Amino acid sequence: MADTAADLGSLPQWDLADLYPGPDSPELARDLERCEADAKAFRDKHAGAVASLSGTDLGRATAAYEAMDEILGRVMSFANLMYAGNMSDPQVGRFYQSMQERVNAISTELLFFGLEINRIEEADLTTKLKAPELAHFQPWLRDTRAYREHQLSDELEKLLHEKYVAGRAAWTRLFDETMARLRFTLDGEELTTAQVLDRLSHRDAAMRRKAAHSLAEVLGKNVGLFALVTNTLAKDKQIEDKWRRYAKPISSRNIANQVEDDVVEALVTAVRGKYSRLSHRYYALKAKWFGVDQLDYWDRNAPLPEDDDAQIPWTEARDTVLKAYAGFSPKLAEVGQKFFDNAWIDAPTRPGKASGAFAHPTVPSAHPYLLLNYQGKTRDVMTLAHELGHGVHQVLASRHGQLMCDTPLTLAETASVFGEMLTFQALLQSRSDPVGRRVMLASKVEDMLNTVVRQIAFHTFEARIHDERRSGELTPDRLGEIWMDVQAESLGPAIRFDDGYKSFWSYIPHFVHSPFYVYAYAFGDCLVNSLYAVFQDAEAGFADKYLEMLAAGGTKRHKELLAPFGLDASDPAFWDKGLELVETMIDQLEAATAA
Repeated sequence: MADTAADLGSLPQWDLADLYPGPDSPELARDLERCEADAKAFRDKHAGAVASLSGTDLGRATAAYEAMDEILGRVMSFANLMYAGNMSDPQVGRFYQSMQERVNAISTELLFFGLEINRIEEADLTTKLKAPELAHFQPWLRDTRAYREHQLSDELEKLLHEKYVAGRAAWTRLFDETMARLRFTLDGEELTTAQVLDRLSHRDAAMRRKAAHSLAEVLGKNVGLFALVTNTLAKDKQIEDKWRRYAKPISSRNIANQVEDDVVEALVTAVRGKYSRLSHRYYALKAKWFGVDQLDYWDRNAPLPEDDDAQIPWTEARDTVLKAYAGFSPKLAEVGQKFFDNAWIDAPTRPGKASGAFAHPTVPSAHPYLLLNYQGKTRDVMTLAHELGHGVHQVLASRHGQLMCDTPLTLAETASVFGEMLTFQALLQSRSDPVGRRVMLASKVEDMLNTVVRQIAFHTFEARIHDERRSGELTPDRLGEIWMDVQAESLGPAIRFDDGYKSFWSYIPHFVHSPFYVYAYAFGDCLVNSLYAVFQDAEAGFADKYLEMLAAGGTKRHKELLAPFGLDASDPAFWDKGLELVETMIDQLEAATAA
């Protein structure tokens, strides 16, 4: 445990020894050497002959492939987590890059396997799937073969695979290390990105304003580099998408998410069509609470005047989340408890550490790890509930093994957002005073707007960037113009911007790490809103069905997973149903204000 400010208590730090004892450990070296030898032997045995294997032999080969993939996954999980813990240490950066290059070289030996599987004729594969050894891997085969029509020649696939570490991965690392090194001066103190962003929700309006100006100044000085990263990665994606014959820049992400283009378009259209009823209306209401016609952008996430803004100690946050989980399902809380009983969470803020929060699933033979930057706000408690939801989901899905435990991003956000909702409802029920309930309700609305409206605005920004990049490089000023345009559209006339805000697009890591990731948050939030409405009206057995859905991992598509709840994400009305909950909450806030 790491000592921190007395009002937060002692915050946990993770112990990565469950993966490897250290970067120089014999265990790590042994795994890499063994996997390298096994991969070469596997290639020598099967390359050029995958289609001729019987169903039984193909199933056994897939099991051997899975075992090697898990070792490589363990190595890269360890390297990724070490790097996230301290991106500013050159030795950690060197180790991370070395592992990327070593793992990339080994996985190049295995690349042929998926390529040859995709060349098997459908009728032949159907016959092979009668063998139980192969039938076990049917979901993985389904997802692998979803890319058949976008597959290139073996030589091109190998080239793209090998160049990844010197291409996209290198630009991503440049972004990460630059962000980790940036410091923001505020009242004589040098803050990290996570710390200065936290000041944007500070109780003191002057502090929020100074934090925004500091953020704008530093990002503005570095915006040229971030624009170069953005332009290069967008061009890189455009070139590969053209060769692979993807219809749209988003198409590859939708295939990975196992969701149809028209379903995503329906989500985006539904949310953008509700901007006036959601964010525009709420921020006008919040401006009224603050006694102004417009809120400066740095006041968008400001605590309400009646909010006591008390620091929440770590132990209280832990107990609040686990109690909320237990109220829904003792099993959910039981799995969640493991993260606190073991060193699976890294909570303190510190220089060099990755900003934000995430849950890393690692591999089925280990366990997930959570990264937080806990600073004692109510939002931090909700972030804990969110990431713990991911972690529990990952534990439950691990039973399917390395190739089939991963859940598509759209459904991966279900458990996290549902965990937030459970925690919010538990906290709301514990408050009896009308003012306290209104503050909590407003805070939840803001979180939902950040998850739905803000993420769809991010999606719109990203789509416009990739579309416009086809005609040439975008200047930092042009990137800022597009950013300001989508922000004004999504947040509405009650939010006031200045020129400093033009560079705020540059710190969003999702644009760099995972193009078109962001809509998954809105997908998950709207899905959970619909799911929670079913839960409120459900008879006994809902929790069991919910846990079964999480435990399915990547073995089922969204239609199969939602069918037991009577929900269908391909129905355009589904998204309106999910957005109604947010609208209803804003109705309640307006009624309480008028009373």
